[in-house]
Amino acid sequence: MTSHRKDTGCFAEPQHDGAAVVIAIDGPAASGKSTVGAAVADRLGYLYFDTGAMYRAATWLAQARGVAIDDETAVTALAQAAEIDVLPAGEAADGRQYTVLVNGQDVTWAIREPAVANNVSQVSAYAGVRVAMVAQQRRLASRGRMVMVGRDIGTVVLPDAPLKIYLDASPEERARRRWQEEQARGGQRDYEAVLAEVRRRDAIDSTRAVAPLRPAADAVIVDSTALTIGQVVTRIVALAQGV
Repeated sequence: MTSHRKDTGCFAEPQHDGAAVVIAIDGPAASGKSTVGAAVADRLGYLYFDTGAMYRAATWLAQARGVAIDDETAVTALAQAAEIDVLPAGEAADGRQYTVLVNGQDVTWAIREPAVANNVSQVSAYAGVRVAMVAQQRRLASRGRMVMVGRDIGTVVLPDAPLKIYLDASPEERARRRWQEEQARGGQRDYEAVLAEVRRRDAIDSTRAVAPLRPAADAVIVDSTALTIGQVVTRIVALAQGV
């Protein structure tokens, strides 16, 4: 039986002849990975990168080009040819954590629309899309000193990452967080609709044939259901610093 690390353990960052030092944070939809990852990166002086943005960008691109989401071949071809980049927010004052560019176009907020959210799990399940995105993610990680957030960072993208976190929370709590975010931006969906989406995405992500959502064998599992963002960030920073 697999035995995961408890979040009270310690971690000292190793030095591997100049190799990248990366913190991998995985977890289901709306578990707080993005907020926590950005805060941890800020505290440690690392670069923050949410890999989910790449799959959302690929989904947005397919929709923008009028390509059917269930056309795996066409969607994969778009993903392979796309130039997707994630940059610091810079001087943007609209609350973004980073800027996402697709072929030079700023799609930071467009990829957060419900139409994208409702289809990204299907796109991210395509083997060809994942291969294309993983190659780009590893390229970015090679820069070092990065907090990389996603669903298969510790298991597939960066299996040798020195610290792996699996951030979880109950479906109800994750739906509440997502619903509140949407409401703050003027969203019209009710809580039950968001909860249904969270549960549907959980089912797709955990049962897909390629890189299913699961904790890495050596991941530290942190359940944030009853924790504040600050408490979660403090735990992860302590693990990273070996406190």
